[in-house]
Amino acid sequence: MTQVWRAADRYRGGDEEAGIDTRHAFSFSGFYDPENVNFGLLVACNEERLAPGAGFPLHPHRDVEIVTWVTEGELEHRDSAGHSSLVRPGDVQRLGAGSGVRHTERNAGDGPLRFVQMWLVPGAFGTEPEYEIVRGIADGTPFALPRTEAVLHVRRLADGARTAVPDAAFVYVHVLCGEALLGEQALREGDAARLSDAQDLELRALGRAELLLWEMHAEPGYG
Repeated sequence: MTQVWRAADRYRGGDEEAGIDTRHAFSFSGFYDPENVNFGLLVACNEERLAPGAGFPLHPHRDVEIVTWVTEGELEHRDSAGHSSLVRPGDVQRLGAGSGVRHTERNAGDGPLRFVQMWLVPGAFGTEPEYEIVRGIADGTPFALPRTEAVLHVRRLADGARTAVPDAAFVYVHVLCGEALLGEQALREGDAARLSDAQDLELRALGRAELLLWEMHAEPGYG
């Protein structure tokens, strides 16, 4: 089964006066829809746009895996475990909150910042917090998320190029830029497709396109 969620259907959040524009794919903060709380292990997929100097002050997380992908600009990350990084386009950042961690995020550059932040439920709770960043991940190199049954795939496609969709119980496709066809369905920037029991599917770029694909083999377990 395929569900397509258009960019225009995302819940708009953030704080305009603070230079923060957020677009949520799932129930989040002041927005709650009991029919839209997760897909597979994914419980958040937030598109963030921050003005220069804007950001999120120190705040806590627990028992969630947070993966961040920057599409434009430079994101500064600092956390209570002593990690400090600048995340740029092409980098994959992972914060495994585990038993608890606090962090700040802000636009460290002079221009606009755009990034996508995705939260996944881990397979174990109360573990030691972890942090890692993979610089300049290559197209087609899978990023297996520790402590979960989830793998992130990055696809940068030239016009007309095709790529296979992973065969999995749950696949989430997010279009970062450009346009691609999933079967006969066109997906444009900010659109997402939620695929259940995906098999023998492919995406074809219409012009240059960049996509993130989550391959997931489980749903959250809290027992």
